[in-house]
Amino acid sequence: MSERLPGGALISNIEVTSTTVQCGDIIQLGGCAYRVRDLFQLPHGAKQLVFESGESLTIHRRTRLVAARTLRRR
Repeated sequence: MSERLPGGALISNIEVTSTTVQCGDIIQLGGCAYRVRDLFQLPHGAKQLVFESGESLTIHRRTRLVAARTLRRR
């Protein structure tokens, strides 16, 4: 599902894993939205996500989350 934002940008809900998550993705956890500011690779395919709020989350290689991602216009 895609939705247009003011200014013509598209935002899409996608499933992300430790291999596909990107900086700028918005992940909803416990009813709060967190934007990924930084990523750190950990052993065994895990990643540590650092959010703009300063909080962090470590996800395993098999973790699946739904994220909102802004798509670039072509």
